[in-house]
Amino acid sequence: MCGLAGLARIDGGLLSPSADRLLAHMSQTIAHRGPDADELLRDGPVGMAFRRLSLLDVAGGGQPLISDDGQLVLIANGEVYNHKELSDSLGDRAPLRTGSDCEVLLYLYRERGMRFLDDVRGMFGLVLWDRAAGKLVLARDRFGVKPVYYHRNRERLVFASEIKALFCDPDTPRELDWHAALSDQALNGSARFETEAPGTWFRDVEQVPAATIVEVDLSDGRERRHQYWNMPFAAQTSGLSDDEYIVAYRELLESSVGECAVADVGVGLFLSGGIDSATVGALAARTTDLHAFTVVNGSTLANGDAEAAHYVAQQLGLPHTQVLFPADSVPTPDEWRHLVWLTEMPQCGPEQFYKYQLHRHVTEQFPHIKAMLLGAASDEFNGGYSEGLSFDGTWAGFERAIGSLSLGSKLLGAPRLASWWDWEQPLLSEQALQASPDGRRRDLYQDYIAWKYRGVQRYNVWHEDRTAAGNGIEARVPFLDHRLIELSVSVPADRREHLLWDKRILRDGVRDLLPQRISERTKIGFYEGSEAHHTHRIFIEMLAQQGAQLLEEALAAPRARDYLDPDGLRAALAALVQDPRNGHVEAVLGLVNMGLLDSMTQTLPPPPSVAPARSVQEVLSHSSWGHVEKRARGLVLQHPHPSVEARVLLADQVTLVADVHNPKVLYVAVRGVLTYVVEHTDNPAWWRVLSKIDGHRSLNDCLAAADCQLEDVLIPLREAVDAGVVSLEPTTAVTGAQG
Repeated sequence: MCGLAGLARIDGGLLSPSADRLLAHMSQTIAHRGPDADELLRDGPVGMAFRRLSLLDVAGGGQPLISDDGQLVLIANGEVYNHKELSDSLGDRAPLRTGSDCEVLLYLYRERGMRFLDDVRGMFGLVLWDRAAGKLVLARDRFGVKPVYYHRNRERLVFASEIKALFCDPDTPRELDWHAALSDQALNGSARFETEAPGTWFRDVEQVPAATIVEVDLSDGRERRHQYWNMPFAAQTSGLSDDEYIVAYRELLESSVGECAVADVGVGLFLSGGIDSATVGALAARTTDLHAFTVVNGSTLANGDAEAAHYVAQQLGLPHTQVLFPADSVPTPDEWRHLVWLTEMPQCGPEQFYKYQLHRHVTEQFPHIKAMLLGAASDEFNGGYSEGLSFDGTWAGFERAIGSLSLGSKLLGAPRLASWWDWEQPLLSEQALQASPDGRRRDLYQDYIAWKYRGVQRYNVWHEDRTAAGNGIEARVPFLDHRLIELSVSVPADRREHLLWDKRILRDGVRDLLPQRISERTKIGFYEGSEAHHTHRIFIEMLAQQGAQLLEEALAAPRARDYLDPDGLRAALAALVQDPRNGHVEAVLGLVNMGLLDSMTQTLPPPPSVAPARSVQEVLSHSSWGHVEKRARGLVLQHPHPSVEARVLLADQVTLVADVHNPKVLYVAVRGVLTYVVEHTDNPAWWRVLSKIDGHRSLNDCLAAADCQLEDVLIPLREAVDAGVVSLEPTTAVTGAQG
């Protein structure tokens, strides 16, 4: 993982010495991506800045890399996993002078021109200057794992690994594209497919598309694009049996993990407890020393992820660090602004926070580890979401579900036909929505894969790159080897149920690697499941703290009032504070992030290398899960101590009903349904406190009236808050979710 930036005149002119200051500023802005070395080059029409994170050929692999004849200059961020194979194919036509995996790209380009990436396997974002031809070449890997952004005007083009570096250039617009962002399915979550190439969230800032080479003529600015790879779909028949598909998938995965585990520095693994990261760990441990890291918070403890990760690490014999995030580990406003600016994405949320902090812990405590293996992006292409999306728990139900998503997309193009689908049963065929019906049935699964391909670029690789890069670590994603994807999407339609239902192609392929309880473990999203409210509460408190400071800052952003409803957002946050289960905090958080990004583009924050201070998290390292769980449960499931000054309220649509036959029994009715029973004989103090709640008394008043202490009712009080039955409202402005 490295950082690149630079600029080039595209009007036939030359850069003046004044460009050096801009190059230095851009380099400093992305210093976090490459803390080991930095280089600046300005020559003729081109200036380059490079920040290096040394993973291969630590001593001699610096950049820019220059061909033997001096005509080609390259800076590249990422890894070329098959570089030895490629250099062998060129023989003495590739006189390599370093051990860098990227140097071979110079000679591939010299020999093959715009087809130089056809056989390259890896993750990369690169800029190559062809001095002889007077052209600048920008390119990215097949899945856009490594970023390259640029802005151009009539005179010059500026480029960088992160958008914030472009803003160092006074000629680059600094404007969030509100309309495009709010319309993007990745942010608004509408039930439809989105397959258009993802944008950057900012006006007039482009990204080099995945699997694409952009060539710019420096004499006149003419731009030519070459897409060197497309998502391949097979014919409806295949010569492979199901078992042969599974064996081929396993062999390719072994190859990919083996290549991703190669480094001249330490390698780590983010271990979630699911089959994906466990498989990567099992395969990587065969070839390299590996240290595993796991997030332990209220949700991962409650949904079983933390325990499963502990079990996997023990089974594989991996050193394992479990980083604890207590229930009061609430990001400060400064920490959140820093993270949003680092990620440059409005979807920044709990997942990004925990992954960033885990990377940060690794950097602080294990500085020799500079590469991190991930199990990310497995589910998207091997059927990982089939069961969760299915209407009825069958493959047919999954196909109906993706058909519904496809219909939602098609109706956007024909809104006047939408009413025909308002009936209990549709009255028109989907063919009626085709612009040019040809009578052929569309393969909706291919549309689904195209949607997931976009989502990987829009969300997965974007945030995995930033949360790692923000700590000087390179994230590696073995499941995004294009050979794996090509195999899984080539499964014929009539075989998908057998191989791609609930990722069977992977589960069956790793039976010998993992215990059955892991290979067959039900998929659970990171920190998700029925206990996600433990995580949501923390981020609700973050938004509500200090008088809802982050929300109010977002509402004060330059263009926020044109798009956001202040009263509606404040009411939504207040509802979440009262009941963390009352909606999805991510929706409110996304809009707050939009406002924060809008503001920060106007007054640029310090570079991400200047991070807010945060104390090192507690680490759990007991060999017995029982010891780990006992310590963790008391901290990550412990809620902040309730304030006795807070006003005690029954939640909306909650009423207390006395038993007419036994006055010592109270029923709690939720939406008119008797849901809970509280008996005096079970807990007299809690029964008395509950009976004193009138919507006006403070918790202290209720305790006094019930003649008991807070400690007498602390556990049932927290349970009632968790269940959304009782809320504690601060007596002043909202400062955080209580209880």
